Amino acid sequence: MLDYMNMKKLVSYGVRAGMITSDDETWAVNQLLDVLGIDSYEEPEDIDDGIDLPSVLNALCDCALETGALKENSIVYRDLFDTKLMGAITPMPSEIRRKFYALYEQNPQAATDWYYKFSQDTNYIRRDRIAKDVKWVAPTEYGELDITINLSKPEKDPKAIAAAKLMPQASYPKCLLCRENEGYAGRVNHPARQNHRIIPVTINDSAWFMQYSPYVYYNEHCIVFNSQHTPMKIEPATFRKLLDFVKQFPHYFVGSNADLPIVGGSILAHDHFQGGHYDFAMAKAPMETPLTFAGFDHVEAGIVKWPMSVIRLRSADDDALVELGAKILAAWRGYTDEAAFVFAETDGEPHNTITPIARQRDGKFELDLVLRNNITTEEYPLGVYHPHAELHHIKKENIGLIEVMGLAVLPARLKEELALLADALVQGADIRADERIAKHADWAEELKTRYTFTSDNVMDIVQKEVGVVFSKVLEHAGVFKRDENGKQAFLQFIDSVS
Repeated sequence: MLDYMNMKKLVSYGVRAGMITSDDETWAVNQLLDVLGIDSYEEPEDIDDGIDLPSVLNALCDCALETGALKENSIVYRDLFDTKLMGAITPMPSEIRRKFYALYEQNPQAATDWYYKFSQDTNYIRRDRIAKDVKWVAPTEYGELDITINLSKPEKDPKAIAAAKLMPQASYPKCLLCRENEGYAGRVNHPARQNHRIIPVTINDSAWFMQYSPYVYYNEHCIVFNSQHTPMKIEPATFRKLLDFVKQFPHYFVGSNADLPIVGGSILAHDHFQGGHYDFAMAKAPMETPLTFAGFDHVEAGIVKWPMSVIRLRSADDDALVELGAKILAAWRGYTDEAAFVFAETDGEPHNTITPIARQRDGKFELDLVLRNNITTEEYPLGVYHPHAELHHIKKENIGLIEVMGLAVLPARLKEELALLADALVQGADIRADERIAKHADWAEELKTRYTFTSDNVMDIVQKEVGVVFSKVLEHAGVFKRDENGKQAFLQFIDSVS
């Protein structure tokens, strides 16, 4: 059945969202006809005021199945197709950049507010999927940690997986971050991006771009990426780039994943940062141990009260932060303290690096330097400074920038597992006998010694205790532990900075 009504709704949506104007309506209808494989159109009667974009796109995908424009009825193929539909009514990159920088001249926040809304209106950020993520805040001794169970990334279906295996190796775009993704049609093993627009920015006199993450783990979760496909590298220039960015966007923070496996991000092959308009628990954490560095009397410095090993530098002079940050980085790269089990390298493999985060606050620049080490042992094959096995029932994945700052991105399996566990705790069921939640049995037994569970309180308790587990995850990732020996070892490292 030819779905003229939903074609009209999609065009009307584009007008209402400001993506196109009423002058573009006939053109937009013809673009959609082409995508849908239809060569005629009948203007439908007036449409309802309420337009639900996911429902409209879903209906047009069903229409495309009938016309043959959509070959397979699975989530991967439907995502590729509905992005093509949205691309047909998404303005050209040059228009978006003109609009962004016209707003930027008035106010940087006005520009990012508009761009963030635009990135949602185009369905590049799928509001309906983001809304499925489970989120809560958990009180801990380090402040309120953010917890999210990620449900917005679609699972790949068997047909798409099989088709991807048969495809020749592709090198365009080189990765998911490359600028060439803008407008790319996608394939079964690479998302479509016809509705994606990126904003050029200049940091440290080099060409970079800004976009939003399609999975927005926090408010205005942006990605700032190098215009060239070049590997991640933490170096003094990194600090300059981060501070240049927050100069231009003072309402945003920005940080970089570390540049080594285990302690780095998921994409080490393309230099990039992540930022946004959000205050994480780590940013709110106070400096608990004041520090001084010779020659930097105008830089306020201290160890942050945080489960990981964090040095905070604060000054109105951003050049001083870059210079002192470079000294700390150089000292840490080569630092070994066998008593604290810190080794700069083993068998020629480097282990020490830094996860840096920059922000502006109260008229001054801040640079947080999180000390990282990726050494592995037979006892800890995934990493000594990585969540250990007793915490893997909640979090096994690497601890990247987002987790470092205090947001746990937890696997989708936990939505069902925590609900089942809560029921079992209330009913007194045998948790070890249920293979779906047996991995949580030791944890549950310990919780039973401290709580009496009822149907009214069980989920609140479970969520609170997940936050406690996450705080332990961060403690495991901390190089210098928060006991007296660890504090002394941390200060010993500080003394080595020259």
